[in-house]
Amino acid sequence: MKKIMTALVMGALIVLAVGMNARAGLLDNIQKKITDSASSVTGGTNSGGASNLSTSQIIEGLKEALQVGTETVISQIGTTGGYNDDPAIHIPLPEKMQQAQALMKKFGLSGMADDLEARLNRGAEAAAPKTKEILMNAISEMTVEDAQAIYSGPDDAATQYFRKVSTADLSETIRPIIEQSLQDVGAISLYDSLVSQYKTYPLVPDIKSNLTDYTTDMTLEGLFHYLAEEEAAIRNDPVKRTTEILTTVFGN
Repeated sequence: MKKIMTALVMGALIVLAVGMNARAGLLDNIQKKITDSASSVTGGTNSGGASNLSTSQIIEGLKEALQVGTETVISQIGTTGGYNDDPAIHIPLPEKMQQAQALMKKFGLSGMADDLEARLNRGAEAAAPKTKEILMNAISEMTVEDAQAIYSGPDDAATQYFRKVSTADLSETIRPIIEQSLQDVGAISLYDSLVSQYKTYPLVPDIKSNLTDYTTDMTLEGLFHYLAEEEAAIRNDPVKRTTEILTTVFGN
């Protein structure tokens, strides 16, 4: 009985790749693999190749689905224009500066503000690839209980898992990279110059912000945004299964 339950739990994880709203035919195919896998573990026989699907293959398929999604997202956002040219994750100026944009325009500082905004995004693009190792570690360390929670949760359950177990490490890792990147692209010096000129005008509101903390937080928000989208795509779209093990476990 314990072996049967283990096989069924592992088999249930396959549904992560197609989601609760997958097409009926594809869902039937996955369910057949679950049944055949359980029978294989308990010594039963079934026709077809599905009976050869092992528990380790099922777990490998789950993890590789997340690895493929992570690779896709990081290759998308960690390139020139990955943040700056994408309205969904473009990093705006910090809120205090946004609130003062009308004044900055009045004082002839809007050009500097626009340049600063572009440099914040360039800093995020440079730092994003550094998140890959941490996310891959989170996938490799995923427990059966984690996988069950992902299976029973919403379409972004895996992304929520990443947020829970990785945010602190991600922030700690990329904050110094963001800081150096903002220095390298001239964002810090431009910001200091902008604030200095802005403060020469009387009775203006404070616009000082911690650019490094702000850009770090926004970089991670962009990362999680597309991890959630990619997760939903892998759950529902067979075309997203691009490797041999994904095809073996999740079908064509």
